[in-house]
Amino acid sequence: MDTLRWPADQVRSALDECVRLSLIRPSWEPPGTLRPVPPDVGLQALLARQEADILERQRQMTNVRVEVSRLVHEYAATQRASHRIETEHIEGIDEIRSRIEELSHSCRDSLLAFHPGGGQSASSRAAGRPLSETLQSRGVVMHTIYLDSIYNDPDSVDYARWLVRSGNHVRTTAALPSRMLIFDREQAVVPIDPDDSRAGALVFRSAGILANLCELFDHVWDKAVPLSGGNRPRQPAEENELTSQEGAVLRLLGEGLTDEVVARRLGVSVRTGRRITADLMGRLGAKSRFQAGMRAVESGWLGGDDDPAEGMEEDGHDGAGPLDETSRGRV
Repeated sequence: MDTLRWPADQVRSALDECVRLSLIRPSWEPPGTLRPVPPDVGLQALLARQEADILERQRQMTNVRVEVSRLVHEYAATQRASHRIETEHIEGIDEIRSRIEELSHSCRDSLLAFHPGGGQSASSRAAGRPLSETLQSRGVVMHTIYLDSIYNDPDSVDYARWLVRSGNHVRTTAALPSRMLIFDREQAVVPIDPDDSRAGALVFRSAGILANLCELFDHVWDKAVPLSGGNRPRQPAEENELTSQEGAVLRLLGEGLTDEVVARRLGVSVRTGRRITADLMGRLGAKSRFQAGMRAVESGWLGGDDDPAEGMEEDGHDGAGPLDETSRGRV
C-alpha cells in the first residue's frame, strides 16, 4: 500500500477484484494473509464459473422460449375460436374431396347425408367405401338418404346394403333438394350450384344455419322409407295410390319446376320424368299440368303430409326408426 501509494479503500477494492478473478486466495500460512494464484489456474476457474453462468442463462432462455411459444399458441387458439369463420368457400373437385376427408377424419359421432342423383358412380363408391370404413372404426354412425331411383342401379343398391350391414342406416325418398353432408351436427357441406359441382362448395358452421339444415334432414328422414330388401322401392298397396316418386313429381310440377329440374331431383332421365308426368296426367284425365295439379288435390293425391307407408320390407329395416333425441342433438 505504501509502495503503490494508494489509499486503503482503493487497495481493498483491488484485492476484492483479484479475489473475484481467482488471482489471489486466502493463505494457509500465515493465517489472515493472501497468496497469489498463477494466472492460468485462476483464470481457468474464472472461465469455468462464467461458462456455468452462461449455461444457466441459456437454460433459462430456453424455458422462457417454451413458455412464450405456449402462450402464443393458446392466444392463437383463443382468437380462432372467437373469430371462427362461419362460412368457408371451397373451389375445385379435388379441394372439395380433400376437405370432406378432413371433416370425416375429425368426425366424432354422426354423419348425415343426402345423396341425390340416383345410382352412385363407381368412382364415388370407390372413394366412399374407405371413408365409411374409417368412420365405422371410430364408432361414427351414418344416416344416409338416397333417391328411390337408386334401385335402377344394382351396384349402388349393393353398396347401400353394405352400409346397412356395417351398422349404418339407409333410407330412400322420391326427391332430394341437393347433396348435403352434416358432420356431428356442427359442420355442413353443400354445393354452391347443385347442377355444377365445379362451382365449388360451402362449409357452414353457423349455429343458426346448422339448425335449419339439420331440421331439413330430420324432416326428410322421417318421411323416407328404409332400404327395401327387394330390387325396387315399396309399391303402393292400392291401385289408385301414388308411389312416392309419382307424388314427388306432382309436388315438383306444382312448384313450377321444369322437366329437366324434376328429373334431376328424382335422379332419373328427362325422358323417364316426362313419361311419369304423362302417365299421371292420363290417370287424372288432365289436359294440362295445372289441371293435373287441381285434380290431384281433388282426388286426395296431394295435400296433407303425403306420409310414406310405415311398413317395412322383410329385409329392409335400416336399424333405426326416426332419429332419436341423442342423434338429433336434442339431449
